[in-house]
Amino acid sequence: MKLSAFQFNLPDELLAEYPADNRDEARLMVLNRKEQTIEHKMFKDLIDYFEEDDVLVLNNTKVFPARLFGNKEKTGARIEVFLLRELNPETRLWDVLVDPARKIRIGNKLYFGDDETLVAEVIDNTTSRGRTLRFLFDGSYEEFRNKLTELGETPLPKYIKREVEPEDAERYQTIFAKNEGAVAAPTAGLHFSKHLLKRLEIKGIDFAEVTLHVGLGTFSSVEVEDLSKHKMDSEEMIIDEAAAKIINNGIERKKRVCAVGTTAMRALESSVSSGYRLNAYSGWTNKFIFPPYDFSIANAMITNFHTPKSTLLMMVSAFAGHDFIKKAYDEAIKEKYRFYTYGDAMLII
Repeated sequence: MKLSAFQFNLPDELLAEYPADNRDEARLMVLNRKEQTIEHKMFKDLIDYFEEDDVLVLNNTKVFPARLFGNKEKTGARIEVFLLRELNPETRLWDVLVDPARKIRIGNKLYFGDDETLVAEVIDNTTSRGRTLRFLFDGSYEEFRNKLTELGETPLPKYIKREVEPEDAERYQTIFAKNEGAVAAPTAGLHFSKHLLKRLEIKGIDFAEVTLHVGLGTFSSVEVEDLSKHKMDSEEMIIDEAAAKIINNGIERKKRVCAVGTTAMRALESSVSSGYRLNAYSGWTNKFIFPPYDFSIANAMITNFHTPKSTLLMMVSAFAGHDFIKKAYDEAIKEKYRFYTYGDAMLII
């Protein structure tokens, strides 16, 4: 498959700026791969497609407020700092992106907050926009992390042009988020409400939680026509023994094992045994899934509607079939489904 196979015209007005009023009342398009049918439902109707002992695989990563705004020493220029990952807790070294990057050089200092109690020094250049920062802060590590949380804002994707609002802190987080470390939400999980999870539990559906800390690499654009030459950024992931056992039980009982989101799917496909079972794993993955690809663990998936030429669209095409996804996306545009982070959802069975 070539990159150009994933291009389509997406009207700007279909990019969702806000989430649905209620989490589980986003729209849900249901694709049946065997029957090649498309149904239009609400997300809370999801329960009708699952039976007792089916398994939903949830990504329990938690988004931290990764976007900070600081001022450059001397000039006072406003600089956006996007925290990517912590390199060393003791020395408070972080990998970050800065914008505008041309103004930020090694040795520069940035001041954050009105009281300027948090300062960062630029230690190294990593990429064109990437820098290594050392944070200088008078206090314990816990106080330092609290300061980052206090000064940071919800890292909504750049396509959302409006200002971050207080509600985003809650809505750009799944209700099962536990392990902090993501700079972007696993968006398919945003549609689950407490009420829907309870109803699924009462029906006897099993939940398995995995962790994949979503990095910005998930959204990096693909620059090569030959997809085999694209390299994904590594993301940290954890699958514990308990989750692996629940999922493997589902496989052995020939139940529906549904990955909630592309991140959960990528975690599952990154730790497969030779006997097509899931292994517990703690480490990093840079797995890139595009057609043709044989999936080993999940036989269903929930996902949002993705943007043209994105790696997320490529994975979904590999799972549902390229022609079927093309047809579904044509229908989604015609029916005015909402796309991307705060958009509507798709269930593929």
